[in-house]
This record gives sequence, structure tokens and C-alpha cells, in this order.
Amino acid sequence: MRDTSNRWTRLSGLGLAVVLGWALLPASDSGAQDAADEPAATQLSGDGYVGSEVCLSCHEDMPVEGLAEQYSHTIHAKVLTPETGRNALQKRGCEACHGPGQAHVDAGGGPGTMRSFSGDDPAQLAANAEVCLNCHKGGDRLYWSGSPHDGNEVGCTGCHTVMKVESPRNQLKHEKVRDTCRSCHLIENARQYRNAHMPVREDKMSCTSCHNPHGSLAESQLKQHTVNETCYTCHADKRGPYLWEHPPVTEDCLNCHDPHGTTRDQMLKMGVPRLCQSCHILTRHPSEPRQADSEFVLGASCLQCHPNVHGSNHPSGYRFTR
Repeated sequence: MRDTSNRWTRLSGLGLAVVLGWALLPASDSGAQDAADEPAATQLSGDGYVGSEVCLSCHEDMPVEGLAEQYSHTIHAKVLTPETGRNALQKRGCEACHGPGQAHVDAGGGPGTMRSFSGDDPAQLAANAEVCLNCHKGGDRLYWSGSPHDGNEVGCTGCHTVMKVESPRNQLKHEKVRDTCRSCHLIENARQYRNAHMPVREDKMSCTSCHNPHGSLAESQLKQHTVNETCYTCHADKRGPYLWEHPPVTEDCLNCHDPHGTTRDQMLKMGVPRLCQSCHILTRHPSEPRQADSEFVLGASCLQCHPNVHGSNHPSGYRFTR
């Protein structure tokens, strides 16, 4: 049997050295850091800051009756407080967004003495966006600067409301994402009523299922790099790869479909066979009856014989017949 007494003696001595080492470490590593954070966490007045209590002394019911009560139910009211703020800025409360209020108090209130989020001046919208990005930077907002909404002078408050709850998520100006988007995108919203079955209108998906309103590297602010990749997130059965691929399908789903809605089945841009024959000219089936002075076949659908139009894995399916 091996003698382990010396081993345990060495381990005990090592443990005692570790404990004594921690005890002898200078307190500056943790204590100094806490001391450095303490002024930022507790000094909520001075440097032009007056504190949220001073703001509420006037704005309890101004400019909207019950403003303070409405604001108390928002996510910002829960985060921007001395108790729950994650950093010195968030602990400022109202002044975290509106800036120091001392000049506003000295002037007896009035516009122009504090940062406001209600204007539509492009310079002001850009400055306000910078304030929002102090907390909401990164993630989905990574490409906000230079995005279509930013370039078209749509500020954060164009879609979001801060002082009251209008939507269950994301502090939107309307209850639903679609209602918020359609306030500007009227044509796309109207297209959704062309089809009896439209998942966006039925709340089975939303505009943000495909688009990132804060910007992306793709066209039309798509969340994926291409149209097809965006469609495949739901329509994975159309992804392939196929033994026999249909070129317009692999190129772009929008060659045949309008995702915002059409009056035709499967949201096709045109009815079949007109859609197919916009590429496949009449020489394909010259013996079939056609409308007078027209290249379109009568009383038939290409999909009756070519049902696997998205692609086929059958050895004999090069014409997408099986």
C-alpha cells in the first residue's frame, strides 16, 4: 500500500498558502473598482443633472394627462432608474435620454432647453438616434447608419414610442408590426389584401420575419443575404439541391412570385400558362390549340404535366414531369 501521508501534507500546506495569499492581496483590485463606480452610481445631481424627481414635479401630468403613469409601465421606466440602471448613464433616469435638465429648470421649462424627440429636423433625428444607440447598439442595429430608413430621415421615434405602451413588444407606435410598417409602406400593405390567404395579414408572420427595419447588407433590408435564402427559412422543401434544377427558381423566387400578395394562387405574378410562356415560347408545343393571334395555349396549365416545377430528383424528371 502506497504511503499518501506526505502527499496530503503537501496539499494541506498548498491550500493554506492559497488562503493566506488571498488574504494578503491588496484590496485595490476589487475595492478600488467599486470605489471608482460609486460616484457614477450615486451622484445623480450636479454637472447640470437634477434627477428624475425634479422632472416629475412638473411633468406628472404635463404635457399629457397621466403621462407619468403611462410611462411607468414601459420597459424604459423599469431600466432607467438609479436602482436598476446598468451603468451611470442609465441611472440618470429621464436625463439619460433628454440630457441634463438644469438649464431647463432655470428657464422655467419651454422648448429648446432640453433634448426633445418630437421634432422632424434631420439633424435632430440623427442626434436622437445616437442617443438611442447608446443603449441599443449592436445586434439588429449594427447596420442602422446608412440604412434606407436612416437615409430617408426616419428616426427611431418614427416607429417606436417611448413614453407609453402601445404594443406588447419593442415599444412600437402601433400594436402590431404590420400596422407600424404600413403607415409608410402603403403599396405593400395594399397588396396583402389581394390574396384571401395572407400569413402576414393573419398574424402568422410579420414584416420583420423577412426584413430587418434597422438595416442589413442585403437588398430591401432582407434578414438573409439573398431573396432565396430568405424564402428558404420557411420553404425549406424548395431549397434542393435537385438533380434537375429549374434555372429561374435557383436564380430568384421573385421571378415567379410576389411575396406581398397577388390575386393568383401561390402568389404567382401571372397565371399559368401565361407565366410559363413568358419564357417558354410557343415552339415547345406547336400542335396545341392557342388563342387567335396569341402565343398562349388555351384551356391547359403547364403544371398539369410539369408539377415539380421547382426541381426534380427523379432520373427521368429533366422536364420536371415527375
